[in-house]
Amino acid sequence: MNTLAYGGPGPWILFFPLFWAAAVAGAVIVLRRTVWRGRGRGPWQNRPVRDDNSPLAVLGRRFASGEIDEDEYWRRLSVLDEEFGRGKGGAA
Repeated sequence: MNTLAYGGPGPWILFFPLFWAAAVAGAVIVLRRTVWRGRGRGPWQNRPVRDDNSPLAVLGRRFASGEIDEDEYWRRLSVLDEEFGRGKGGAA
């Protein structure tokens, strides 16, 4: 004997989990586009802030634009590495 009314819930039973999944996804999308964007970087992004005026960036731009040649680039880069403690033996 069939105890469920009208032959059971049928395919509509899948509607409820899909509805809640869509609601959660929609909430995350809205938060990412509004609230979380206002804070700048999110806690999951661990990228360093770019410093376009750092000596290494200036040196790289000068090399890329052709102001200095490759030998001069490597010579100055080794000096900067020693000065800022980025060399092999330097402790930062």
